[in-house]
Amino acid sequence: MFVGSFMRGQEATVTELQFSGTRRIKESFLRNLVDIEKGMVIDSVLMNRDMLRLKRLPSISHAYYKVNVLTNKTCKVYYVIEENFTLIPFANLFSSSNDDFAFRVGLQEFNSFGRNITLGAFYQFDNYSSFGVSVRAPYLFSNKLGLAINYNDFTTLEPVFFQDDTADYKYSNTGFELLGLYELNFKNRIELGFSFFTEDYDYVEGATSSGVPLNLNVDKHLFKFIYDYNGLDYFYHYLEGFRSQLNLQYVGSTNTNLPEFLIGFNDFTYYERVGDRGNWANRLRIGVASNVDSPFAPFTVDNNLNIRGVGNTIDRGTGMVVLNTEYRQTLIDKNKFVLQGNFFIDGGTWRNPAGGFDDLLKSENLRIYPGVGLRFMHKRIFNAIFRIDYGYGITKDGDNGVVFGIGQYF
Repeated sequence: MFVGSFMRGQEATVTELQFSGTRRIKESFLRNLVDIEKGMVIDSVLMNRDMLRLKRLPSISHAYYKVNVLTNKTCKVYYVIEENFTLIPFANLFSSSNDDFAFRVGLQEFNSFGRNITLGAFYQFDNYSSFGVSVRAPYLFSNKLGLAINYNDFTTLEPVFFQDDTADYKYSNTGFELLGLYELNFKNRIELGFSFFTEDYDYVEGATSSGVPLNLNVDKHLFKFIYDYNGLDYFYHYLEGFRSQLNLQYVGSTNTNLPEFLIGFNDFTYYERVGDRGNWANRLRIGVASNVDSPFAPFTVDNNLNIRGVGNTIDRGTGMVVLNTEYRQTLIDKNKFVLQGNFFIDGGTWRNPAGGFDDLLKSENLRIYPGVGLRFMHKRIFNAIFRIDYGYGITKDGDNGVVFGIGQYF
């Protein structure tokens, strides 16, 4: 927005850029991030882009600009910041009618050292205990180049599917990941990195097969490439626009029972504002992996990942198509608190290990779960969205269940 007697057609030089509203964010960090600088001719296109860039930061809930026009075709520019509280606990709680209760809790600081560095740690209980720590610094070296480091020690009870039988295995995954982060331009960024990890499977109960070992301990390595196109616009908790996130991975293995494979998937998300208080949200995920005949296929059908209400890891596949669509309606919108209701339809289909792409069209692989939910939000705390969703399966052998979590589902 402009304040002052700025006249169309005149070019004014920026004599000063000031930030207001900053508390914990380092002003030097913000100056290095934005495009407008002292001595430049004022440019509303650049300033609008700066506002969008600032609103994408987890430490900022809203931003806008003011211009004070001076004499001699000069002006002062003011960037006004509304900061988020960024030390955030989080929790994901999930269960269904046939599953044991599971949860993940953790703590993240999204603005460490005032430079939007994310430090995080979590604890998970899903039959067994797990934990992880992470550091993500997208602007560590410059306003385009950064780094991410993750360490995870997962242990869960995983169902393994083969033929018409199922077995339960104690599954452990312990590993370290390093990623380089680079912003090509305002809307496009890439991530490139690798990880080393160990997978361990120990048979617990259920069916057995001569072709499926009871115990496996395999060292693996992974190379990852992520391409992110982000064309989203933000207004507090409302989103509008299109985003595409491509994830490609090569996983190498030291054991033929868990062979090497390629995997790739793309998330297409589209958001549209509906009136003043409505938001239509959509996510299409398409994925494919090496079509190995293995009970340890990489894509899973799971409450917390793709189909709300379906249960915790109820099936696996080597290909998938999943569509999540929901309408979000703000019911209460106060200065800091927001109550939002939503209704959704989650649907997906999977390719069986060693199966054909026609598996995606078979009714036995299709799952459709409509449902309803609530969102409790705080406008000044980053990602402070507590969600409750209930999904009910309407396809064959459909389950039902409640999924709790922090943050929007997508």
